[in-house]
Amino acid sequence: MDKFRTEITVDKADELIGYDSRLLFMGSCFASNIGSYFSGNCLNALVNPFGVLYNPFSIATSLERMINHQSFNDEDILLHNGTHHTFYHHSQFNHVDKNKFLDAINTSLMTSTAFLEQADVLVITFGTSWVYQYHALGMVVSNCHKYPARDFTRYRLSVADIVSRYHELLTTIRECNPNLRVIFTVSPVRHWKDGAHGNQLSKATLLLAIEQLIQECYFATYFPSYELLLDDLRDYRFFADDMLHPSDKAVEYIREKFIESQFDADAKSVLAQLSKLIQAAKHRPFNQSSEAHQTFVRNHIKKAEEFQTKYPALELSRIKESFKEQMI
Repeated sequence: MDKFRTEITVDKADELIGYDSRLLFMGSCFASNIGSYFSGNCLNALVNPFGVLYNPFSIATSLERMINHQSFNDEDILLHNGTHHTFYHHSQFNHVDKNKFLDAINTSLMTSTAFLEQADVLVITFGTSWVYQYHALGMVVSNCHKYPARDFTRYRLSVADIVSRYHELLTTIRECNPNLRVIFTVSPVRHWKDGAHGNQLSKATLLLAIEQLIQECYFATYFPSYELLLDDLRDYRFFADDMLHPSDKAVEYIREKFIESQFDADAKSVLAQLSKLIQAAKHRPFNQSSEAHQTFVRNHIKKAEEFQTKYPALELSRIKESFKEQMI
């Protein structure tokens, strides 16, 4: 036998992402894993401005607030276990100081609202179709913030629930930004709370909903993150120690498939060159004051400046600053 796995070939996108494209990633922790690579490599990418969001309704609510420029006020803020939070945000935003918390979430909202209106691509990653509805407010929450389980009703969204909500949402987004393209993915992270069968039912609901949405919305497509791990790699050596999350190597493999199928040739070349610059900026020799290293630093500052001139849409100040910090 020559083949020992079923490798998935991802078709090239009809419209490819350029190095200067504005990319908004929203959804599960897998969205953060993929999106942070692009923001970390100096592309114009914004990742999870509300923090990690797992279910379709919480992602939709966040996008709706962005579209409607609906800022947060004191009535949205709750205090629990000594920290302020909202049921719209991940706990990464939680803060003991109410004013600092409110300022942080509204700053993030304003930034993401402006970004969405000019974005070229919106990547939405669904994690689970299970949701928690908070009794007191009657809303599906993005994070339970360690409230007692009795305060929530837990249920699974239906395909119809998701399609109905997103058909209207995507139509509205396109009215605000007619050039926006949407790429849906399903997180390969397995949610084991309901066991193997329950996880499959949840993922199947998401997949069926996305399939219907991309049939109805010509500007929406699907990228098979879930299938690349579960059907292509299909081996526990590609999972983290908890056997539920993908390993770093698996994330890298899926990301490379994403780049190969979604990015144009110029963008791929830019990413490759940026990777070399970033690795050089991280280099710390034993003798930083040596003439050899100082020459290395000066040469790479020049390379970064030339690269910035050639590709003005990139923001390379962080890389240049990293080199300048090494100058004696």
